[in-house]
Amino acid sequence: MRKIKVLVIGGAGFIGSHLLKGLIESGREVSVLARSLPLGQIIPIGVNYIQGSYTDLDLLKKLLDHQDEVIQLAYATTPNTAFDDPLGDLNQNLPPMINLCIEAAKRKIKLLLISSGGTVYGNVQSNPINERQILKPISPYGVTKKVIEDYAYLFSQTHGLKYLCVRPGNPFGPGQAPFIGQGFVSTAMASIINKKSLTIFGEGDTVRDYIYIDDLAAGIIATLTRGKLFETYNIGTGVGHTNMEVLKKIEKLLASYANVIYQPARLFDVKFNVLNSSKLESDTGWKPKISLDEGLTLHLNWLKKFLKG
Repeated sequence: MRKIKVLVIGGAGFIGSHLLKGLIESGREVSVLARSLPLGQIIPIGVNYIQGSYTDLDLLKKLLDHQDEVIQLAYATTPNTAFDDPLGDLNQNLPPMINLCIEAAKRKIKLLLISSGGTVYGNVQSNPINERQILKPISPYGVTKKVIEDYAYLFSQTHGLKYLCVRPGNPFGPGQAPFIGQGFVSTAMASIINKKSLTIFGEGDTVRDYIYIDDLAAGIIATLTRGKLFETYNIGTGVGHTNMEVLKKIEKLLASYANVIYQPARLFDVKFNVLNSSKLESDTGWKPKISLDEGLTLHLNWLKKFLKG
């Protein structure tokens, strides 16, 4: 029986590096398209690695000619950089995504989009948030993510694009480097270990749904394998924690306190984001397995080795 061939765009990043193992275990033939391979990262056996960018349309077309599925993880900006340069965020991320939708539709390839559970919903009162919530993003990053979702739906209606979409919570775990503008857990831990100050925006009461990276990867694969076409799925734990609650857990693990510097809340940060994943659980059987406390311990064990080089 021929193996399903899947291309992971941006597969050398934090999420992608955990996703590859599960894709191989699912029996797929896996290829990765990424700008570069992070130093020290080992490519899993059986993965075909291609260095390049999916903005290179000729390269993208050649690769898609041989695929059954494509997972889109690549994104050129962060919420912070997108806020500073909204037009740059749109120009860097939307045109290549439209090309990907067009080319995937031509080849009848299943496309799985990794969107953003933390930014597309905006400030809502639902607890937890389900996929029926009206999207009202308050950041350029979230607006662009929403527009990408809209274009996928558009091409499904006009070009027959077969797509699914997932909206993850806040992932953390081994492989997430600190001080990169995303990833509160890793940055908080590294700040304490290296005796650096830790900046918290607002009063520390921002609520997020922290999901361990292996659970997120399993949720993505469950969506790809058993999810229903044209559907959007949240991937979270359904449990919210404030920045300060998470920080106290980290301080207890390290038996040391953070030197916190409070800055004014950022306009583009939503106050509350906890995801209802019952739709994914119902359609695929997926459930998160790693608790926040267990995940923090696993992350810390990895981070200590990472910081030592």
